[in-house]
Amino acid sequence: MDDSTPYPLSGEPAGGLAEEGRGTPVGRRVVLGMLGLGVAGVAVGGAVQDRLDTVLASISAKDPTGVTGLLPGGGGFRFYSVSNSIPHRGETDYRLTVDGLVERPATYRLSDLRALPQTRLVRDVQCVTGWRVPGTAFSGVRLSDLLDAAGVKPQGKALHFTCFDGVYTESLTLAQARRPDMLVALTMNDKPVTAAHGGPVRLYAAPMYFYKSAKWLGRITVTDDVETGYWERYGYDVDAWVGKSNGRSDDPTS
Repeated sequence: MDDSTPYPLSGEPAGGLAEEGRGTPVGRRVVLGMLGLGVAGVAVGGAVQDRLDTVLASISAKDPTGVTGLLPGGGGFRFYSVSNSIPHRGETDYRLTVDGLVERPATYRLSDLRALPQTRLVRDVQCVTGWRVPGTAFSGVRLSDLLDAAGVKPQGKALHFTCFDGVYTESLTLAQARRPDMLVALTMNDKPVTAAHGGPVRLYAAPMYFYKSAKWLGRITVTDDVETGYWERYGYDVDAWVGKSNGRSDDPTS
């Protein structure tokens, strides 16, 4: 990786390379300490787990071995971010805006999203760099339900997703977004999505490589054409079906 490559910090690729971090290797004492933190997070959960995930993500950024991604708190995920930090929003300051080519633009608080019908999916998570986490549960609002509530105008053909880290973006066609396995996810493995994993709300595109499941989701804009997302500008496929894109032949996840 060159100096312009973002640190790997929560489930998406970094610079087109595998889950190799950069920086000083993590020492044995740090790894043992993180094992203790991971076990503590499993035992305590909730807000404590959120803080521990953030610590794990920061450690993973400097861990070329990938071992911290396998700790109890890490859940088998590799942590990546393109902004070199983990943004935090919560009950009081989180908002999701749905706008663009719609009849009824809307802004949702966390309580609004929780009040809508919830869908739970259990699928494998597949990263384009090769790692896979089996049987991961995501729950949230079907993307199609938010689109129906907003009333997509006839010229609306695609969705552009903006994230509150200020950097990451993604896209789907309208047909892709209306699939029943596309969620605006509020929980992961039946707990609130932590900040390190893209919470409090992230996109979950079950049949696609995980870079399409944008973390820290803040805005959904209906557009008249696909606007390429962050990683597509670096050569990743826009239509990122698992096993049918990016030159990979992984087993499907949905």
